[in-house]
Amino acid sequence: MSPEHYFSAQPSTPEKRRTISVELGGAPRKLQSSGGIFSPDRIDKGTAVLLRGVPDPSPTGNLLDLGCGWGPIALSMAMASPEATVHAVDVNERSLALTRDNAATLGLGNVVVALPEAADPDITYDTIWSNPPIRIGKEALHVLLLLWLPRLAPGGDAWLVVQKNLGADSLQKWLDAALPQDWNVERVSTDKAFRILKVSRPLAA
Repeated sequence: MSPEHYFSAQPSTPEKRRTISVELGGAPRKLQSSGGIFSPDRIDKGTAVLLRGVPDPSPTGNLLDLGCGWGPIALSMAMASPEATVHAVDVNERSLALTRDNAATLGLGNVVVALPEAADPDITYDTIWSNPPIRIGKEALHVLLLLWLPRLAPGGDAWLVVQKNLGADSLQKWLDAALPQDWNVERVSTDKAFRILKVSRPLAA
């Protein structure tokens, strides 16, 4: 799929919704998807690696899915932490509508969707999970991560899945240099072609 589609606020392709069958939260689910978004037919490999490779998110507070697509990460967070509020953010308005509707299908009232510019900049996040959009280019990716990672709450963690051949190791080094010195950036696992990176903000002194 051309990046123009799922990196656009309004995809140029017509919306044709369809039902997809996936496993989320340890059970089979039937959810809605459409063309013009990221990985419309399945849970993509990177997201699958992330979901099976991270610990449960914070049970309370604010959680963030950065780049939600049709919602697999946000929905998983919401099922794992029903007392938390899950913020699903994407530039693609079709993705936001699908995530909202899929959350309703699963009875998840703790999912809030928003365009990046509409998200409250004063909210801090106890857990961030993301399969970040590497293909937008290094400069744009760096801007994106430096906008959202500093919104981690003290003691919070961000978990990013990045393909090895798309620069996981160089991204880890860049994050380590770009974020405050007392933050911790580490590679926690490698699964097939992907690495999971963890960014931790220390508790306030």
